[in-house]
Amino acid sequence: MIDTPGHVDFSSEVSTASRLCDGALVLVDVIEGVCTQTISVLRQAWIDRLRPILIINKFDRLITELQLTPVEAYHHLAQLIEQVNAVMGSFFAGERMEDDLRWREERERRLAKKKEAHADEVDATLSKADADEFQEKDDEDIYFAPEKGNVIFASAIDGWGFRIGKFAHLYAVKLGMKEANLRTVLWGDFYLDPKTKRVISYKHLKGRVLKPLFVQFVLENIWAVYEAVVLKPDSERVAKIVSALSLKIPPRELKSKDTRYLLSLIFSQWLSLSTCVIQTIVDIVPPPPSAQRVRIPKMLYPDIYETTIEPKNKLEENLFACDDRPEAYVVALVSKMFAVPVEELPENKKRPVTAEELRERGRTAREARKAAETNGDADLNIVPVPLSSEPDGTASPAQPSETAAELKQGGENVAAELGIQTGETLLGFARIYSGTIARGSTIYCVLPKYNNTLPPSHPRNQSHIVTAKAERLYTMMGRELVEVQEVRAGNVFAIKGLEGKVWRNATLCAPRSVGVQGPDLERDKECLVNLGGALRTAAPIVRVALEPAVPADLPKLVNGLKLLAQADPCVETFQQQTGEHVIMTAGELHLERCLKDLRERFARVEIHASKPIVPFRETCVKGAEMAPPKSGGKRGTVYGASVHNLVKFTIRASPLPKPIWDFLQDNLAVIRQLHRESRNRDLSQRNTNIEAVEEDPAEIDIQGELYKPPTVEPEQFWSALEDICKKCGGEWASIIDRIVAFGPQKVGTSLLVDLRKTSSKSLKARLATNKEENVSEERQIVNDFDGYLETGFQLATLQGPLCAEPVEGLAYFVESLEINYAGLEEERVQNRMAQVTGSFISAVRDACRNGLLDWSPRLMLAMYTCDIQASTDVLGKVYGVVARRRGRIVAEEMREGTTFFNVRALLPVVESFGFADDMRKRTSGAASPQLIFSGYELLDEDPFWVPTTEEELEDLGEKADRSNVAKAYMDAVRERKGLFVDRKIVEHAEKQRTLKR
Repeated sequence: MIDTPGHVDFSSEVSTASRLCDGALVLVDVIEGVCTQTISVLRQAWIDRLRPILIINKFDRLITELQLTPVEAYHHLAQLIEQVNAVMGSFFAGERMEDDLRWREERERRLAKKKEAHADEVDATLSKADADEFQEKDDEDIYFAPEKGNVIFASAIDGWGFRIGKFAHLYAVKLGMKEANLRTVLWGDFYLDPKTKRVISYKHLKGRVLKPLFVQFVLENIWAVYEAVVLKPDSERVAKIVSALSLKIPPRELKSKDTRYLLSLIFSQWLSLSTCVIQTIVDIVPPPPSAQRVRIPKMLYPDIYETTIEPKNKLEENLFACDDRPEAYVVALVSKMFAVPVEELPENKKRPVTAEELRERGRTAREARKAAETNGDADLNIVPVPLSSEPDGTASPAQPSETAAELKQGGENVAAELGIQTGETLLGFARIYSGTIARGSTIYCVLPKYNNTLPPSHPRNQSHIVTAKAERLYTMMGRELVEVQEVRAGNVFAIKGLEGKVWRNATLCAPRSVGVQGPDLERDKECLVNLGGALRTAAPIVRVALEPAVPADLPKLVNGLKLLAQADPCVETFQQQTGEHVIMTAGELHLERCLKDLRERFARVEIHASKPIVPFRETCVKGAEMAPPKSGGKRGTVYGASVHNLVKFTIRASPLPKPIWDFLQDNLAVIRQLHRESRNRDLSQRNTNIEAVEEDPAEIDIQGELYKPPTVEPEQFWSALEDICKKCGGEWASIIDRIVAFGPQKVGTSLLVDLRKTSSKSLKARLATNKEENVSEERQIVNDFDGYLETGFQLATLQGPLCAEPVEGLAYFVESLEINYAGLEEERVQNRMAQVTGSFISAVRDACRNGLLDWSPRLMLAMYTCDIQASTDVLGKVYGVVARRRGRIVAEEMREGTTFFNVRALLPVVESFGFADDMRKRTSGAASPQLIFSGYELLDEDPFWVPTTEEELEDLGEKADRSNVAKAYMDAVRERKGLFVDRKIVEHAEKQRTLKR
């Protein structure tokens, strides 16, 4: 069993663990019900094809807090299970719709192929194809139902849990029924007829008020125990219950005043939670061979929609069957690296000496003494026997130094050195899917970017395969590590020896259990496979710059950050251009955890963290009252030139219409994919050995971007964009073939549009073909300056004019570009072209920034979706905390059968720090929020606004007594980045100053 945290900040831990498991225990709070995190955990289990078990926890709260009657509790539980099943049903429905679409597309493709092949047999083919019906799937197995045994009712704090089967077993003998029959009717609208003693359904009630079997046989008994022990303490009644249940509890314990202790004593013997959970896992979760038959096809082919497929080669046969024979291919998935203190490794711990070893040592000492006496050598130096020893007889105190020597010998192996310096070593957390991995064997580590479709010897794949030695293997027992010599297929284990070779996840492969006999990729290519893939979870959004309290400790901090980045799958660490070391985390709680780990485990130095660095976006809108255009022409037009006026240009900035902006925002991932495909095609056409670099999805998130699921396929991107542009009309209708670039960083919602008559090749044409045509020298100069123009645009959109943050939702139209060819030739002769191009790029960048400022500039704030569960008595305080932090309530609904409200709010990330603590303090712990990053939202306030009209001056005065929120945010970012801040030193100079005040 692998435990994962439930907080939304740690959702990456859930996804890394789910790759290793065959089943999932999904805990749901009986009062809070289905939360956003419950849905995401269920979705993860669905995607990874895990068999879920529902545990309805905190059952005691229904009795002690809400004080429901057993009948009310039964209806509440039925509703809760229905809610969870509705979530499972929505996943099934979504998958069926996708399958249907895939099937139709495939059928049409097949028909078109046959049509071309046999033009004369069209009719026969069509009728034959129609017979190929769409195969419906059954959704019977996916739902939770207590009678199936996949629902546990539990109260972890009181140590009890049960399934329907437990009570069916107890009552089957009393009622004279078969246990299997009773199990099917113990949940649902079934009743016991008091006259006939038969079980009847709700149809045969005939107006009588009877309690359902579940209430009568199960809930009333549990209520009776709680009533006798907690609600209305009665020692005589408790004694009767204990004797009726045949429990062995000493009379002294029954008189205990500690009700919680007494409850746990009764329930741990009657309805043991641990026994119930283990028994459920045994019954419901399939064994590895059965589970892998369903799960591995999805890991190998993520797009398949069949439940199982036939194996195509020996590798798939071994994987599907969970084959652990010595000759089977070894395949294991390392889903994360985790740090363990060196002193906690089994080989470094002192092992307790057994009685047999003590006797053996006494015997050795006596023999040594006898030998000394017979030789008459009284001063013989007897070699001391070590106090504790390893099984092979070597002294364990010598072991740590040996380990240190082994770890330090790899000079380039950074992580190994770190393991010694910081007292931490990295182990791989892995599951073996086929074969047997043995200690000391050499294995291939296939890294996440390895492409299964290309051979291992391909230049793109070579750098993604490394060999490593399985130095030690461990079975994980809670916090303890137990060393083993080999691990067979189907087990979860920890492996040592991957430091410096595996960053976060990898697939371990070998042709047989003895490992790789001399690395030969061509020979062993059959056993190589990548099961990891580049796994990406929630985008980290909270950025903090770190520095050590003592500057001399900087190397320790850098090493600690490397270790942290490996040990936590959702942390990004990088160094900014300013030299600051930045750590990116998923949320405030995650940040606290990371800083604690750095201080206490990884860096072991005191660290100062900056205030959180929150990403903003810049854009502009058409304001109601804007200053007249600076250029005198169309608004947003800026004229610019390079040094000596050798190159002159005109650029006009204009806000994007909302439909185009939304479309680009939804399909950023598609734009990125188009660029990557074009670059890879270009490299393959040149037929070079340059590796086609696959970008890591993590690079996106350094800008704090939220990538949504695309709304179109890459093939339909341009046609869909063209349709939207035509709907917007005006100058936007014909821009599709004139778009030269997207920005910032070639992937964004800003456009560079070329309106010149002799325009350069559009982005659409460039992405479609990479051929470089032979052009005249003059045309080549124009092409070069078009490239410089695009560079200036990219720089301007990456760092906008307000506070050097990325620009969104703007189009820049290039209206003219005039080049003085004679002047350029002179500069080239005098070798001053770098000065011309540099000044041209700077001029374009400044022109783009000034074009934005000609409109009404706006900041866009990163926003959190905030889910809060609160009772009615603290609802007002919740609203107060949200309002104070400039959030707004989006929705609220009351949860049926409880006094709880579900409140959903939007909250700026910049205002969210300390929000959870503030909320808990104000509501005395009655409400706690879950924050999830949801993208960017416009702050409709001009950062440069000052009162100008008579009414504004009258209301606010010349000093504008109301603070400008957008300006405050902008100035804070500018100050952090070391940019100029327009701030008055003396705010109110007309006030009289005295020495005292």
